[in-house]
Amino acid sequence: MGIHASLLRYLFAMTLAGVMGCTLGALGASAGTTTNPKVLTLSDQVHHELATLPWYGVFDHLDYQVNGTEVILSGQVTSEHATTKDDAGKFVKSIPGVTNVVNNIEVLPPSLMDNRIRRAEFRAVFSHADLGRYTMGAIPQVHIIVKNGHVSLEGVVMNQMDKNIAGIVANTVPGVFSVENNLQIG
Repeated sequence: MGIHASLLRYLFAMTLAGVMGCTLGALGASAGTTTNPKVLTLSDQVHHELATLPWYGVFDHLDYQVNGTEVILSGQVTSEHATTKDDAGKFVKSIPGVTNVVNNIEVLPPSLMDNRIRRAEFRAVFSHADLGRYTMGAIPQVHIIVKNGHVSLEGVVMNQMDKNIAGIVANTVPGVFSVENNLQIG
């Protein structure tokens, strides 16, 4: 019985050592492969702050340029969203690492004619079968800027055909003096 008990203790010890070795090896392997959270660049942080502004919409367009620790804001907002200009400057200035903000965002003048054109452009562009998908999401990918009867399409579309269709459709709205298609493909 002594040999049998010794053999069982030996097998138990070896099994336990094997299990412990696998467990410790797995823990060591997982400890070595932990992932660090993604570090956002200053540009990523500025983009996030602008995209989450409460009144930023389809009839507004915001752009930015990062020069070291200085951020230059540009674009246009409707007079109904004039606070967006101040909010953009304030929120971007609060990002750690930003030392200076140059706020060149233009507040568009109030105009009943421009408001009518905005609504007509929205219906014309986004009711087209190929372009309706660009209204999905909290912030549309295509922005319609109207100033004194002149229309500018800003933002990003998936391909050249969508860019061309948007420009053609935008030109069909009555009362528009010109359409500038600044859509980017991306």
